[in-house]
Amino acid sequence: MTSPSVPTAPEPFRFPVAARYAGMASSPLKDIFALAARKDVVSFAGGIPDPALFDLDVVASCYEWVLAHQGHRALQYGVSEGELELREQAARRLSRDLPTHASQIRVTSGSQEGLFVVAQALLEPGDVVLVESPTYLAAVQAFAVHGARMIGVETDDDGVVPEALDEAIRTHRPRMVYLIPTFQNPTGRTMPAERREAVAEVLLRTDVPLIEDDPYGALSFSGSTWAPIASLPGMSERTLLLNSMSKLMSPGVRIGWMRAEGSILDTLAVAKAAISMQSSVVDQLTVARYLETADLDAHVATVSAVYRERRDAMATAIAPVLPAGAHVTHPEGGMFLWASLGEGYDAQRMLADAVAAGVAYLPGWSFFADHPDLSSMRLSFVTHSPEVIEDAVGRLGEVIAQHGQR
Repeated sequence: MTSPSVPTAPEPFRFPVAARYAGMASSPLKDIFALAARKDVVSFAGGIPDPALFDLDVVASCYEWVLAHQGHRALQYGVSEGELELREQAARRLSRDLPTHASQIRVTSGSQEGLFVVAQALLEPGDVVLVESPTYLAAVQAFAVHGARMIGVETDDDGVVPEALDEAIRTHRPRMVYLIPTFQNPTGRTMPAERREAVAEVLLRTDVPLIEDDPYGALSFSGSTWAPIASLPGMSERTLLLNSMSKLMSPGVRIGWMRAEGSILDTLAVAKAAISMQSSVVDQLTVARYLETADLDAHVATVSAVYRERRDAMATAIAPVLPAGAHVTHPEGGMFLWASLGEGYDAQRMLADAVAAGVAYLPGWSFFADHPDLSSMRLSFVTHSPEVIEDAVGRLGEVIAQHGQR
């Protein structure tokens, strides 16, 4: 007599995944927010503003005014280009350094969507994009899923090296160059005016367009500001300049914009419509009202003063715990400090021990298009008080010391 066969469980259904997302079950950005949500860990991993610094009462009053005076319009569909009031306010702010008309603005749901719109509008599979080494990791992702190939260009403490950029352009014939000149993510460094002029000269001579990302530029600790590369002679027509309100007003609002000139404006609007039709109208009108009636500059100055104190706390705490030969940046603004521990250290392997000690950072390898520095880490100083920073960096120092002995 034969034993009855045991039925085998059917294989679970799996949707076919596009090749560009194959193997991407997670991402560094997803991991950032997971770490930030843990109550037992002081996270320096994400550039997450301290919610205590939000201009909550003023923002709430702007929402109330919009719903009371423009409620039916605010809750309706809008236009892909963005609501006129917001485009006018964005143009007004940009015109401080670069004459801009509202017609040259395209609204996005944060500068992150702006990067995706740019990639959708400009890139073909196989195109080369030159980026700083290291660069913003989510930009690499946005360009990569559109089939682009990123090439990292040599940098120093003043940003991308013009001679290296020139050589990379001649060697790789890129579709575009992507740069974050002011308070760069992840390093925090800023290109001085002379370096910006040298970079512009290379781009003008080689006729390569620039994607200039500037979400942090207003967060200056000294009061000094740097005009965008787009404002230099000849650069405005060949630059897509991205801005965001996420770091200045609120990341939850998800409103940013791009400045461009010429026929590309129509293409950007078409790409935006294909991705999301339009950004939230109620949020656009609220941001426009905020920019029209609130003193954003005063608010940013208050926030920047707090961030400066926290940068100083982190810089002071981390200096004595770094190994000999380590390199750490001292940003003049923004949200991030970048540390390279040097040969023999692997920041990814070290992370589990750091989290066990109650502190987290973002390993630097994910910010490189190629040839990553495995010893590097990005540390955000904006979320926590100086006292919390000092204590957590002390615990991180103990982990660094343990790995230095292995």
